Amino acid sequence: MYEEFIKEANLNPENFGGAWAFGDNPQMADEILELVLQGKKRATASALLDYGPDEDLPEVDGKYELLLDSKGCPRAAIQTSKVYITKFNKVTEEHAFKEGEGDRSLAYWRQAHENFFREIGCFSPDMDIVCEEFELLYKRS
Repeated sequence: MYEEFIKEANLNPENFGGAWAFGDNPQMADEILELVLQGKKRATASALLDYGPDEDLPEVDGKYELLLDSKGCPRAAIQTSKVYITKFNKVTEEHAFKEGEGDRSLAYWRQAHENFFREIGCFSPDMDIVCEEFELLYKRS
């Protein structure tokens, strides 16, 4: 399904790690993807509770992933460069800036992410957050 994009990006098909879209709705997928394409977003965060027993945490393993737009089309290839787990209330200004959303401040990050985690029913100030940093390998604008 993604062979053409992988070939266009000159990526090794054997290192393909999966494809996914940001957020939980089409508008969010496109908005956050645009930040990656603009070079503003180089990190993301998710609730550790979102990972089920059969779902692996992101890891620095040399594989790349494709970022999809709201229509399921690949638009970018990224590779994870750093992963760590911290508490929601311990996320740093540096990480918030790398996420590239809003005004890139920690205050904005906390408000936006608290709202998101409350919507999906898992917010707590001391909840575990999986912080991931990534490199943009290829983008299709």
